[in-house]
Amino acid sequence: MSFDAVTATAHEIAAAVRGRRTTAREVTQAHLARIAKTHAQLNAFTTVTATRALAEADAVDASVADGQDPGPLAGVPYAVKNLFDLAGVVTTAGSKINRDDPPASRDATAVARLQTEGAVCLGALNMGEYAYDFTNENCHDGNVRNPRDLARSAGGSSGGSGAAVAAGLVAFALGTDTNGSIRVPSSFCGIWGLKPTYGRLSRGGSFPFVDSLDHIGPFARSVGDLAVTYDVMQGPDSLDAACTSRPTAAATPHLDDGLAGLRVAVLGGYFGQGGEHCVHAAVDTIASALGVTQRLELPVPELARAAAYLITATEGGRLHLDRLRTRAADFDPPIRDRLLAGALTPAAWYLQAQKFRRWWQEQMRELFRHVDVLLAPATPLAAPLFGQDTFTFAGRDVPLRASIGLFTQPISFIGLPVVAAPVHSVGPLPVAVQLIGAPWSETSLLRVARVLEQAGVCAAPIACPSP
Repeated sequence: MSFDAVTATAHEIAAAVRGRRTTAREVTQAHLARIAKTHAQLNAFTTVTATRALAEADAVDASVADGQDPGPLAGVPYAVKNLFDLAGVVTTAGSKINRDDPPASRDATAVARLQTEGAVCLGALNMGEYAYDFTNENCHDGNVRNPRDLARSAGGSSGGSGAAVAAGLVAFALGTDTNGSIRVPSSFCGIWGLKPTYGRLSRGGSFPFVDSLDHIGPFARSVGDLAVTYDVMQGPDSLDAACTSRPTAAATPHLDDGLAGLRVAVLGGYFGQGGEHCVHAAVDTIASALGVTQRLELPVPELARAAAYLITATEGGRLHLDRLRTRAADFDPPIRDRLLAGALTPAAWYLQAQKFRRWWQEQMRELFRHVDVLLAPATPLAAPLFGQDTFTFAGRDVPLRASIGLFTQPISFIGLPVVAAPVHSVGPLPVAVQLIGAPWSETSLLRVARVLEQAGVCAAPIACPSP
């Protein structure tokens, strides 16, 4: 096959399939072969749905042969974090306990919408247990290894999604983000990620973690791929009470509108201190490329992070209370302990955290009267080594797993949209910068991302893991 499907973007694959320069089946077979070749190294997949994938590919090819348009994702291979329902597959959510559940009877809403537009699902991806994890060290399914350095974490909890996209196993992947689980793997694996506004994309048919904080979103190796997958998944859904009824707002037609009319600033203070030098160098690199000189500070972001932590633990503990009572020994011990702590949290603390959350939303709403896009680090460090327990932040050693979300939690806490923009020029490992906007401003963020991509400041090259 002269067309290199593995290195191609989703846009290039769809164009080649629609233009009959390749077939969806050939593309699917190439990716299935790459998955088989790299699985022992990366451990990104928990289930490969080869039979389903080839059937979906053949349907796309039949549509093309009949002169029909299969959609903007014609023949594009993808996979999903294994908390999304796939018909006929058990939705384990990274756990041992859920393996006793029956297989899903139908696909999650997002999966169904992607299939309608021609995408081909290759399977379910490894993740942190019940999405309560930032390193994807899973005692049930094994660790997901970072394709840029196999001794390091791919991030979590959507680590399989990040690794699969970075290694070219799929053109794009779906993940979820409660406290940073799209942005962290994007940073550690050096790829693009999008956490949309809370409620913009339906979570219907996905296993929950924290209902008031859970988002779904895509990972990709190009901004155009990020935009088109975001576009086709929009729309109201009765299966998710939080899903907005706002009209859909396609980003793809506006990607090349540039920076006209957009006010961009760097978040300083809390977001400009602590962590490895490379994460702040990445922010400076993007700010310089965009000609940004304005710096702003947020009031008490450390309290926003603390409140997010408290709400996460409390809602997560409540969700899993019956499992904690009856099958405590079947949890990964650190995750079990965090959930138990949340289940025992006094209600007054939770209510105070929610009260602070409303105040914090008002502060951010006021800030976005004066600026459209904010820049901040996505993670306080590049991908850590497996077995690493601490790192240095602001001159002191802090626990690794509990502190990776220092810069992401204050943002997802109030449901703001964020694009994670990968920067590979600031050290031996990539990191990402958060492009943060007001609610429903995904198109503006993707416009900025496209400018950075076209300038060569941000990119997501395929990683070729070696033993």
